[in-house]
Amino acid sequence: MNDTPGWASPGSSDSNEPERGDTPQAPPPPPAPQDAAPNWSKQQPPPNQWSAPAGGGWGSPPPPPPQPGPGWGGAPGGWQSAAWGRPPAAKPGVIPLRPLGVGEILDGAVSTMRAHWRVVLGISLAVALVTQAVLVVLQGLFLNENSDFNQVQKDPNATSGEILRSAGGALAGSGIAALISLLAMIFATAMLTMVISRAVLGRPVTTGEAWRDSRPQLLRLLGLTLLLPLIALLIIAAGTVPGIVIIALGGTGGGIALAVIGGLAASVVAIWLWVRWSLASPTLMLEKQGVITSMKRSMKLVRGAWWRILGVQLLAWVLVTIVSGIIQTPFTLIAGAVSGDGMTSFMSQDANLGWTFLIVTAIGGVIGTAITLPISAGVTALLYMDQRIRREALDIELARAAGLPGYGDTRTPDRTTSES
Repeated sequence: MNDTPGWASPGSSDSNEPERGDTPQAPPPPPAPQDAAPNWSKQQPPPNQWSAPAGGGWGSPPPPPPQPGPGWGGAPGGWQSAAWGRPPAAKPGVIPLRPLGVGEILDGAVSTMRAHWRVVLGISLAVALVTQAVLVVLQGLFLNENSDFNQVQKDPNATSGEILRSAGGALAGSGIAALISLLAMIFATAMLTMVISRAVLGRPVTTGEAWRDSRPQLLRLLGLTLLLPLIALLIIAAGTVPGIVIIALGGTGGGIALAVIGGLAASVVAIWLWVRWSLASPTLMLEKQGVITSMKRSMKLVRGAWWRILGVQLLAWVLVTIVSGIIQTPFTLIAGAVSGDGMTSFMSQDANLGWTFLIVTAIGGVIGTAITLPISAGVTALLYMDQRIRREALDIELARAAGLPGYGDTRTPDRTTSES
């Protein structure tokens, strides 16, 4: 893998290796021995004696057995076909070092939580506490029935200055809450990605090590996190602008139709780009790349596997949503019973959510976020590793980094044609 961006393990220096081409060059086949016989030998090994090579690596499968014939030296079907299967892949950490299935990606994310639960839950719990505390304060101050914003909304005699001041205060509070939540999520994503990179190698990691390894890339990750949704919003806006212009010129019916069609088409383009850039975050963290380079690398890794990446991400989102709902629902019911607000008041438009209700529901939110956040981060990081294993034989580099025996520098199998 001298022609691909190397596996930048936590704490390593930036990768200066050029990117690998779309079609990797396979190593030349070894020269055949001069005394090789053209036919099978009359003396064959006994049946069922095939053993996996030392080290348990992801080697190339042996050639299929020849059909029984004069040179076979045994009964037809003497060797069972199952004995010619691929040797088991090495598994120094939470995933086997080979192309992964969907279930193995999800299991790897959960296994990371089990293997490093102190670090993983410590990081996600700290982030959940910060974000939920900010949301509770925001809801208690700006979304309460007695808040200035709601009072102005209900006052038919409110002046325009009062409306602007109250709306500005509510927007400022929402912006501060969104910014703090964004920073907390970036902090968690960066550190959890480093924890997962160590868990794949079967190595221990502490919270201090994860922070030290992720800190140099935090500003770049912040830029990437802000840039991607900005691009999506600009694309959707560009799709709806022609219809809005026609509406402004008086063509209401045609303008509305054009705006809807343009918005839908632009949304499809935005989703397509979002999937193509979905691996940019782990690329930025693990390869120590810049923002634009990480986006280009993500597009290259996702190429040819767009639908698979989308399906895995959607499946992970559905599972996370279900788990979060299962955890949150009992706390919402308890909050309604304890505070006296009830579910009817919670779902009504004029809900007056007291501090008791907000705090109890926030406890459920903290628990749900602490459990689901590592799963989301783990799926994205493992998808990145899986794509590099399929396209760039990253499993060989990981096996070497893990110190497994039997992985020399000459083994560079081609993964461009691997299963997708």
